[in-house]
Amino acid sequence: MRHTYIVVEGVIGVGKTTLSRALAGRLNAGLNLEVVEENPFLQKFYDDIRSYAFQTQIFFLLSRYRQQQEMKQQSLFAERMISDYLFAKDRIFASINLTDDEMLLYDRLMDAIEGQIPPPDVTIYLRSNTDLLVDRIRKRGRSFEKNLTRDYLEVLQEAYNYYFSHYTDGPLMIVNSSEVDFLGSESDIGELVEQLDALKSGVANFVPRRRGRSG
Repeated sequence: MRHTYIVVEGVIGVGKTTLSRALAGRLNAGLNLEVVEENPFLQKFYDDIRSYAFQTQIFFLLSRYRQQQEMKQQSLFAERMISDYLFAKDRIFASINLTDDEMLLYDRLMDAIEGQIPPPDVTIYLRSNTDLLVDRIRKRGRSFEKNLTRDYLEVLQEAYNYYFSHYTDGPLMIVNSSEVDFLGSESDIGELVEQLDALKSGVANFVPRRRGRSG
């Protein structure tokens, strides 16, 4: 099955953009990358989550909505599209960062716009252990992430795991990013594409053949 709209999702630092770029190159597809740095509240959020959660979340929601509308136009000129975020994931962050009153306002806004967002044909959920996430975030050295705590990452991972354990919006491929090399291994990318094309419904776990031979 030839999926035309593929989404890559996962916790901060898991390698979403790296895999999205690799897939876009392999498939000669259009690429939709989330714009994170333009959020003026993000640095303040990581410094003081409680005080800046609502502003940060609403800015991201509207920014992602705008990007999704622009992507509709891009898709007119590209046979396939890759995105490094799932629009619905915005609610994952909202659920762990907002108060009950803030969630009421957030949900009213989300309900008004999410019906206009194109659903992916298949979603890739990248997973990793917390140690690797912390190491990757430290190495990439984004200034606004310097106060991102291990505790917050672990809470976020729990929320992601819960969300995708109940995911029913389409085919889902689960990938352990600590066991694959999407930058250095053409075979890993090739095998992922093969398994994605074979996935018509339900949930599958990606296991590279080289790992299967060694295990």
